[in-house]
Amino acid sequence: QVQLAESGGGLVQAGGSLRVSCVASGRTLSSYRMGWFRQAPGKEREFVAAISWSNSSTNYADSMKGRFTISSDNVKNMVYLQMNSLKPEDTAVYLCGADPTGRGRGYVYWGQGTQVTVSS
Repeated sequence: QVQLAESGGGLVQAGGSLRVSCVASGRTLSSYRMGWFRQAPGKEREFVAAISWSNSSTNYADSMKGRFTISSDNVKNMVYLQMNSLKPEDTAVYLCGADPTGRGRGYVYWGQGTQVTVSS
């Protein structure tokens, strides 16, 4: 079992920056892929970015490239999402997910999410 807990959300003005964090615990995570997703009211969950614990390889949703950066700290079991040039449409609950297959298609562990609100 893996436990995930997000933090760092809040209210920010358009054009501002915010960093959200996810701490993972419970199992050895070296083979996992960790992802950030977001879900806005009335919308489906949307992939944002992912990173592998093993080699720090990353991938991003096209709309996030250049604005968002995912990173990890393997010692602290932390995953971060740095968000810059935020827009009102980035408002959502941001969730951290863990994929034990490492292939980015099997996220089975989820945190509760952290709310990010971008004001215009």
